[in-house]
Amino acid sequence: MNKINPTPIIVTVIVILGLIVGILIILSQVGEKNTISATGNSQMTVAPDQALVYLLIETRSKSAEDAKNQNALISTNVLTALDKIGISKDQIETENYNLYPEYDWSDNEQNIKGYIASNNIKIKSEDFTDVGKIIDASVDAGSLVSYINFELSNEKTNEYKKQVLAKASEDAKQKAESIAGGLGKKLGDVVSVSSSDFNYMPYPLYRAEASSVSVKEVATDIQPKNLDITASVTVSYAIK
Repeated sequence: MNKINPTPIIVTVIVILGLIVGILIILSQVGEKNTISATGNSQMTVAPDQALVYLLIETRSKSAEDAKNQNALISTNVLTALDKIGISKDQIETENYNLYPEYDWSDNEQNIKGYIASNNIKIKSEDFTDVGKIIDASVDAGSLVSYINFELSNEKTNEYKKQVLAKASEDAKQKAESIAGGLGKKLGDVVSVSSSDFNYMPYPLYRAEASSVSVKEVATDIQPKNLDITASVTVSYAIK
């Protein structure tokens, strides 16, 4: 019985596989050459619809229990003061609470100096005229003001996001059409949306660590500042 030599079969299979891979590479390159990619950009300037005041209530003591109790007392006083000026509970949010040791590093030794309790509170108001009242009431009750921002609510953020991304997409399409027209071609279907970006930054009215004036001076003239929203979208089109 004659034995079958497997070498020609293996060689044939390798050649066929090589041809298939080569065809796929060529087709992919052809596909890339028959597309146009363009990046569209859009910017909107909008008015903020809320102001946020970020408070810090910080207490120090030799004992952790005393630091915690002092902080709780001031926090209660602040919340009571805010309630008196008409700030509801749903406008107030505790962002972070910490109780940790404070160390003394003198003489190259680590010794516990005492304990710090810190309570970070965020207050939201859609009425900008309330900001001054919030600051006065909070500071008088024993709180510090970390910073104040003009921001967008989630509802407004989503509304403007749709608008600015739609405009960026239209800008990308117009650019692609111009490129295609210059080449004597027309746009076909969308092949891919390779990237998109949406961004807006709150306007910082006050930063405690960067301000040379007291927060109460800032609170005497609260004027809302407009916010810039930007978006970019990159779209690839088939051309025909």
